[in-house]
Amino acid sequence: MSRADLPPLIQALLRPEAYPHSTGKVLLVQTHISYVLLAGDFVYKIKKPLDMGFLDYSTLGKRQYYCRQEVLLNSRLCSDTYLGVVPIRESVDGVHIGGKGKIVEYAVHMKRLPEERMMHRLLEAGKVTPAMVRRVADRVAQFHAEVETSKRIAEYGGWAIRYAWDENSEQWAPYIGDTITAEQDRILKAFGEAFFARNRVLLQKRIKDRRIRDCHSDLRSDSVSLVDGGVCIMDCVEFNRRIRWVDVIRDVGFLAMDLEYRGRSDLSGAFVRRYSKVSGDAEVGELIDFYKAYNACVRGKVDGFRLSQPEVPAAEKRAARKAARRYFELACEYAESLRP
Repeated sequence: MSRADLPPLIQALLRPEAYPHSTGKVLLVQTHISYVLLAGDFVYKIKKPLDMGFLDYSTLGKRQYYCRQEVLLNSRLCSDTYLGVVPIRESVDGVHIGGKGKIVEYAVHMKRLPEERMMHRLLEAGKVTPAMVRRVADRVAQFHAEVETSKRIAEYGGWAIRYAWDENSEQWAPYIGDTITAEQDRILKAFGEAFFARNRVLLQKRIKDRRIRDCHSDLRSDSVSLVDGGVCIMDCVEFNRRIRWVDVIRDVGFLAMDLEYRGRSDLSGAFVRRYSKVSGDAEVGELIDFYKAYNACVRGKVDGFRLSQPEVPAAEKRAARKAARRYFELACEYAESLRP
């Protein structure tokens, strides 16, 4: 994709002079919902003006609100990294971060963490150890013990996971025959029905025990930084409490699935075992395969979304299609744990 194919605002922000500090070359990374600008020692994350049903960034006011939510919620697990929300302004001098002029957009302002210390990069280099994932498990268990819960959150989350499972299947439907086969679609729908039917009593117990909390809900290795013995976990879901108010095992299942997707089932097992021990949650083993499958479906769906976005380069679309297919294959492997 050439620079000319990007929105004019993003084109303007690729200029170093748009920033109030030294940047060197400004780099752009896209997700399905954000433009992420790497500018020197800092990162600026801009939300795409989308309305996807479960996510609504369609107006400037909504994007400002969710930028603030992102900073607030991510400060729970990565307090020193999220610096605040900055306005992007336009004046006679062009588009720039801060300063004077008309506000045309907002961005989350972050410190730039060392790329080589991100867990997914360490995994690629074969440098992640069982001790590292146990340290992450300790941090996640501590986080879950501290975050908000209540009768309202627990009951809402108990309903929401069923809704989200059905919503996922509706949203991957346009990609049947491309990223997901018709057979995989049938397997996963049957798996969901069987899981909720057979685990009705256990799921009610999870609600009663307040195991449903205000979680991270996007806990992947590329959100985890391991620097100087510390653990920083970024990029939690800020755009929808229905997705964030979930059983704590959803977070555990997300990273466990991600590690297995990357070929490290040994590290996945070490992470799950450590979390289960430290948290005292004896029911992890009964629910982990469902949440691995659920999260694999989410990732397959999300990568499918990128195929419909014109601003995504062709090479990235090819990679997204390949990844989505692998995620749905993985979800069906987890589904074998509970045959309908």
